[in-house]
Amino acid sequence: MSMQLRIVHRSEYVYDGPAMASYNQARMAPAITPEQIVVHHRLDISPTPWTHTYTDYFGTAVTVFEVVDPHELMTVTASSTVQVSRDGATPEPSAGWEAYVAREVSDRWTEYLVLPDLVAPPVELATSVEEVGARSALPGEAALAVCRLAGEQAGACQEVVHLAIGGLRSLGIPARYVSGYVHPGDAPVVGETVASESRAWLEWWDDGWRGWDPTADRAPDDRYVAIGHGRDYTDVPPLRGIYAGAQTANLTVDVEVTRLA
Repeated sequence: MSMQLRIVHRSEYVYDGPAMASYNQARMAPAITPEQIVVHHRLDISPTPWTHTYTDYFGTAVTVFEVVDPHELMTVTASSTVQVSRDGATPEPSAGWEAYVAREVSDRWTEYLVLPDLVAPPVELATSVEEVGARSALPGEAALAVCRLAGEQAGACQEVVHLAIGGLRSLGIPARYVSGYVHPGDAPVVGETVASESRAWLEWWDDGWRGWDPTADRAPDDRYVAIGHGRDYTDVPPLRGIYAGAQTANLTVDVEVTRLA
């Protein structure tokens, strides 16, 4: 089964006075993967900026743009159509614990094993994670249990994913943050447009990357569209930038998803 989704992500910045210049990075283009075919993508920015597009270290498409004319309003609208084919099956454990101490894994995925403060689990959760690791015969079993422990914690999806990533890495399991979108309906209706938002989930390494959404306690399926991945949220924010002139800016974000087929 597959699904074709149209996603429109609009961000509007209203400044309290003229912004004399603005420099930004946008990570809003869907990733091209075996599970995703990007049928169409367009990024519209007003006022019209200078732009440059490149692929970052983690493989995410980035559009850099600079507005040098005074402006009190800036809008960034990404419109994408994506054909998605994900089975949504619960990952089956594959590799044994011995594979994770091999240098081929630890050297290859070093950045997905570090534990900065942003993803380090709190003491109580860390204790539970350690217990899970001790009783799990296979890393894949431990990974799923850790994700479910993190999913029981309060917080936005980004925070829950950070907790799960920290728990996995503390067991020596490489884990990475995935940023994207999800259609919120259990059975999306063709032609119906619904409100959504940016979504975070994760992938862990088990002789291949295995995806899981700990907030929803499920594997990503046809409703999920990935933008990119990194060590944590700071590697894949939809928008990041600086401006000069105005004192403050008010940001409004709207995301709409439509199933086309």
